[in-house]
Amino acid sequence: MSDRPHILASASPRRRRLMKEMGFTFDVVAPDVKEVHYLNDLYGSVMENASIKCAWCKARHPDAIILAADTGIEFEGRTIMKPRSHDEAAEFLGRFSGNTHTVMTGIALAVPDGEMRLHVETSQVTFLELTEATIQAYIENVNPIDRAGAYDIDECGEMIVASHKGSFTNIVGLPREIVEEWLATYLSIGSSSAASAPHI
Repeated sequence: MSDRPHILASASPRRRRLMKEMGFTFDVVAPDVKEVHYLNDLYGSVMENASIKCAWCKARHPDAIILAADTGIEFEGRTIMKPRSHDEAAEFLGRFSGNTHTVMTGIALAVPDGEMRLHVETSQVTFLELTEATIQAYIENVNPIDRAGAYDIDECGEMIVASHKGSFTNIVGLPREIVEEWLATYLSIGSSSAASAPHI
């Protein structure tokens, strides 16, 4: 494994857990950046947010291998990020009730002597038909404020989710499949130049 510092540029406890489950050791640095939210362009939003988080960390830790991510939801052509209140969380869940929405996570990887790599992973989630009582019960059991779309499929997801398509961990907040592929490539090359790694 490379002896360079490894940084997860995210304060998300769910991403930290997923990284540990993948067996990667890392330091956590929460980027101090202003995120963008393009109302009609979720792809552009998560791509740009992951990029600016990664760039912020790279400017301060140029010798580190840095992974950054950003997750959002697209529903009926509109971008939905984290709710600002419990009332807005209930509104989001009510809109998703009985419908299918898209979850996108943008990921960015920066390595010394190499160009930043960017990728957006897409999954779909279909909700159950939710009553107001179920929505309130979910909000009482799961803090919705720090979660894109006001929910966490991995925490009491059975209360609200009927099915999903695509990467499950992408819906949680970090697509394990592409992250494992990227990091396994870079962490296995030791001190050699990242520029010599195959393009993914």
